[in-house]
Amino acid sequence: MDNIPSTDNHIHVDPINGEGPLDVASKFHRSGGTSMIIPNKPTWTVSPECSFVEAMELVVKYADEINQETDVKAFAVVGAHPAELSRRVEAGMDLVQAEELMRGALEAAQNMVLEGRAVGIGEIGRPHYPVLPEEMEVHNHLMVYAMELAREADCPVQLHTESASEEQYQEFAEMARKAHLKEEKVIKHFSGPFILPEENHGITPSLIASGDVMREAVRKGKNFLMETDYLDDKTRPGAVMGPRTVPRRTRKLINAGLLTEEDAYHIHVEIPEKLYNVEMDL
Repeated sequence: MDNIPSTDNHIHVDPINGEGPLDVASKFHRSGGTSMIIPNKPTWTVSPECSFVEAMELVVKYADEINQETDVKAFAVVGAHPAELSRRVEAGMDLVQAEELMRGALEAAQNMVLEGRAVGIGEIGRPHYPVLPEEMEVHNHLMVYAMELAREADCPVQLHTESASEEQYQEFAEMARKAHLKEEKVIKHFSGPFILPEENHGITPSLIASGDVMREAVRKGKNFLMETDYLDDKTRPGAVMGPRTVPRRTRKLINAGLLTEEDAYHIHVEIPEKLYNVEMDL
């Protein structure tokens, strides 16, 4: 069991507000973690003056540090969180101007993928909080645009949205088809156990690695990713789930007879390698 791989598909690192890349990666590795997919944090968590590109450059730098200084394999995912648009609109920016800024950020993210410095576009999507209908329409347009950019770059998108059920998964699949992006390349971050094809409509669920979610999921199938959505924020220690969670949860499921070692390899190596066009080098 010492050689069981473990990939956290959505984990943040933040030396400004939290422990930072090396400490988080070390905790992850000591618990059996092998690979981390790391999205950039929003600009305001860096500084009031931080640009989209600066926030993206930072997460690429953090992933490089982890790869150079630890035994964990780290990959950067870059994009513009939907709250970036909401904050600008709340501050008085015209919605059209805010949309153009977001489009520029998504194009910068695509460039970083094309350059081989990141492996996906995300987290992008729409708010998990109420907004006016005209703002939600812009978020939906941006989701499709991000998917179009991902198709051109042959990479996945990681979605941040409201809590999604089968209805939302069907909507995301329709967006992917509109963008001519394979449905499986759309990854629903912070997903519940929507594992069956009739539940997720081909979208890849990235399951929050709680015991209840995972136990229900593995009884349905093994085609999913696992994540913690760890924030690395000292004001919210352990939120959303700690960096040790995914490797520990994987081993608990194996010990309980709910996963095999072959299942774990499929979830933590084969699926992310296929989606992100990477090699885990295990």
